[in-house]
Amino acid sequence: MILFIKHIDIEGPGTLGEFFNNQTSWQTKIVELENGEMLPPLGECNSIISLGGPMNVYETDKYPFLSIEEEFLKEALDKEVPVLGICLGAQLLAKAAGAAVRRADQEEIGWYNVSLTEDGIRDTLFDNLGRTPEVFQWHRDTFDIPQRGVLLATSDICRNQAVRIGRSAWALQFHLEMTPEMLEMWFDYYPVDLDKNKLLVECFKKKDSYQRQADLIYFNFARVIATQSKSRLKA
Repeated sequence: MILFIKHIDIEGPGTLGEFFNNQTSWQTKIVELENGEMLPPLGECNSIISLGGPMNVYETDKYPFLSIEEEFLKEALDKEVPVLGICLGAQLLAKAAGAAVRRADQEEIGWYNVSLTEDGIRDTLFDNLGRTPEVFQWHRDTFDIPQRGVLLATSDICRNQAVRIGRSAWALQFHLEMTPEMLEMWFDYYPVDLDKNKLLVECFKKKDSYQRQADLIYFNFARVIATQSKSRLKA
């Protein structure tokens, strides 16, 4: 089972969900933590995908489910269950691995290029991606690199854009899963002083090429899941 962890209604799986529902044979499950839904036993999960949200990872008094998820991700890291963290999910994954999460020097919203490091170019997740992919950003926090982490992608505005933790967990600060429809919902929910129409037009123009890029990363991640699932069956 591919487990999607949602933290807020408007930040769902997007193109990630479309890929795993249409291009793989794994069952998928969405757990909406904000609505009080419970995480399943880790043993039922072939993989975990932790999505975005507006909360800070340290707001555990306001959002108690963040502490529950952090412990869940710690166990997943220890047992090498494949994990993909997106934005808030990336920050939670980094925190679960012992890294600090803090306010970034500059907020990023919109389209930005990130640069793969030499480790990133060689990394399984970014196989055949190219050195400077363009990604969609919407974040104000950032995370440090944990002890078991390897920096895979960086940028001038926010250094730590993608990190691998251990052998099978990745923290991505950017939103691969975003669709124009999701972006419209974010504009309605989050107060931002931006040219919304310009961003939406750009999003529609880039939709097909961005999905092809995202699908490549999803396919690479699916290969990791398949390999790890076979290893766990043999153990």
